Amino acid sequence: MSQETSKYKRILIKLSGEALAGEGEFGIDSNKAHSLAEEIKEVHSLGVEIALVVGGGNLIRGANLAKVGMDQATADYMGMLATIQNALALQDACEKKGLYTRVQSAIDIHSIAESYIRRRAVRHLEKKRIVIFAGGIGNPYFTTDTAASLRAVEVGCEVILKATKVDGVYDADPKKEPNAKRYTHISFMESIKRRLKVMDSTALSLCMENNMSIIVFDIFKRGNLKDLVVGNKKIGTLISNSEDIRIDGE
Repeated sequence: MSQETSKYKRILIKLSGEALAGEGEFGIDSNKAHSLAEEIKEVHSLGVEIALVVGGGNLIRGANLAKVGMDQATADYMGMLATIQNALALQDACEKKGLYTRVQSAIDIHSIAESYIRRRAVRHLEKKRIVIFAGGIGNPYFTTDTAASLRAVEVGCEVILKATKVDGVYDADPKKEPNAKRYTHISFMESIKRRLKVMDSTALSLCMENNMSIIVFDIFKRGNLKDLVVGNKKIGTLISNSEDIRIDGE
């Protein structure tokens, strides 16, 4: 039995589609799915109740289709279907690790997933089942970031862990600006004002109004998820209602 304890009882992990992507950030790489499932299992073993929202950008990006002339609503619905495919892949990987997992879809698709029902989702979490929310919020014009914020608030999560390929939020693109500085903490309002592209403004506003903190961290570094949940290290960037702004190294 692990001696470590979690800082949180119930969390929501927001995964981008690229966390599951294969070569060229496209498709589904089963090795990545199983690696993610192993990290989820490590956190679950601490007694944490885990919900997930996964994007669909590794399969299709509705925004890109809309840019080349497709109807925005149609493109967004196609993107929602991609998130369901990713959710099923992640469910399969988690179940192969011995984790009881449920996929709940905002789009009714009874043959392969439960319909989203808040009370049922909460009950699954209470029974220590992994719950993967798919299909966005079921409506076009909203991102999976907004879906993550909404579901986290609805089912009573304590924090959203936004898993990315960078180790936090920067004041500029660290790939283009070698002197870009990483925030260790920034407020929701400043994130919106500075257009930091952490999440879309709708998602950030929803979190701000409901005091739902977000931690942005690098999911591709093995062990980061568990270290973050346990609090062993200062990982990523915390976004909250506190007005205090802190930059790494200052």
